[in-house]
Amino acid sequence: MRDARDVLKSPVISEKSVGLVEENKYSFWVNPAANKIEIIAAVEKMFKVSVVEIRTMNVKGKMKRVGKYAGKTTNRKKAIATLKAGDKIENFAGL
Repeated sequence: MRDARDVLKSPVISEKSVGLVEENKYSFWVNPAANKIEIIAAVEKMFKVSVVEIRTMNVKGKMKRVGKYAGKTTNRKKAIATLKAGDKIENFAGL
């Protein structure tokens, strides 16, 4: 089993993910090799909360250009954790 800091990379800070906090859902960029059981254990261990549901998705990288050079951003994995009613993560945007 991976360490919690190896599973969770960073929170997803976007307009949509900050809006989901009101529904008690928190988004994280996670290790692409991590499974749902490892992600749930990592969130519960790091933030001392109870996770009711976890949803994961693989986000494909986008093509980017800088002048004549073309490249691609990396593929990533995102997880959305739904917490038990009453639980919340303090300073989520400040992580």
